[in-house]
Amino acid sequence: VRLDKSDAEFVDVIHTDIAPLIPNLGFGMAPAIGHLDFYPNGGVEMPGCNKNPLSQIVDLDGIWEGTKDFVACNHLRSYKYYSDSIVYPDGFLGYTCGSYDAFKEGCFPCPSGGCPNMGHYADKFKGKTSDSFVKLYLNTADARDFPLWRYKVSVKLSGSSKVTGYLNIALYGNDGNTRQHQIFQGSLKPDNTYTAFVDAERKVGQVTKVKFLWNNSVVNPTLPKLGAATVTVQYGETGEVFNFCGSETVRENVLQTLTAC
Repeated sequence: VRLDKSDAEFVDVIHTDIAPLIPNLGFGMAPAIGHLDFYPNGGVEMPGCNKNPLSQIVDLDGIWEGTKDFVACNHLRSYKYYSDSIVYPDGFLGYTCGSYDAFKEGCFPCPSGGCPNMGHYADKFKGKTSDSFVKLYLNTADARDFPLWRYKVSVKLSGSSKVTGYLNIALYGNDGNTRQHQIFQGSLKPDNTYTAFVDAERKVGQVTKVKFLWNNSVVNPTLPKLGAATVTVQYGETGEVFNFCGSETVRENVLQTLTAC
């Protein structure tokens, strides 16, 4: 006996605990069964659910909430995402994709008909679904507030020396800014382009500038300099593309600000 898309005019499902019951104590189910089936974080292991048991039980929401989380954290994430979705009507966009691995590599941006929102406002998509099952993927934060907004960021490097290290980008817009997000870790070569998806903790609106930072956490006596020649940002919900240009190079841990080309 289980929920089925024939049970109502519109059935939307949040899968947060689809690991097998043995040995993983998964209480959920993997198959798509509704009109829209959302698999946040892939549906198996929810971020923040692998905290150590003591910190989990002595939770911000109290001992009782923490004890429940300790026993069934992944399972109970579903209603926490749902309650956050009421507060964030534009959050929790689900991207139609064949699998979570495929989502991590692409399935971006939203199609022209838009992406549905997981949770309370999923029924805005009522009537827009086909007869086939629709699997939707997204990532969430590891604690409240859970919604994240997905961007695709490409960075073309400039400079004269090749180093090993990290590339980070922060997005700035008319509705606020994000923290620094890691785009790449490894060999950094001038003229190469590095692309990554960023699940940002806020929706920044129109992206007006970006801040680039690199580091390699190794003392390098030659004090190499790298810069971002161009940064391209695409917003998942609308597909809008923002282009930024830079002309300087900077030492590690020094911010470089790029403005619109």
